[in-house]
Amino acid sequence: MRNEVKIDQITAPQTLPLRHAVMWPDKPLDYIKLPNDHQGLHYGLFVKQQLVSVISLFVNGHEAQFRKFATLTAEQGKGYGTQLLSHLFEQVETKGVQRLWCNARIDKAAYYERFAMKKTRQTFIKGGIDYVIMEYVFKSP
Repeated sequence: MRNEVKIDQITAPQTLPLRHAVMWPDKPLDYIKLPNDHQGLHYGLFVKQQLVSVISLFVNGHEAQFRKFATLTAEQGKGYGTQLLSHLFEQVETKGVQRLWCNARIDKAAYYERFAMKKTRQTFIKGGIDYVIMEYVFKSP
């Protein structure tokens, strides 16, 4: 039986349970909400109608940031996050974005490098976790 995988735009509230379970399960739900969630574009990857991966995109002129990228722990390593991030790159390119960036956990930087994202010199610590800002600059047409 093949996995029925579908990527759809979803609402910010639909992202919250998965974000919470994967990213900060020991924190209150409000910890994973973003003040500008209502301005974002949110995408979900569904397998057999179950939401297994989410990502949120915030476009600001010619730049965009993706945030709160999470895949259910039991579904990690199956390529679902890669499919979702690839979809996001396609969506971003159609919006005329020139630079896409994210706050990557340092231990996940190699994953983003597979998408040709580059580490910047900007790093920070949040909740005891080390982060680096990574970016992808789209080639001009």
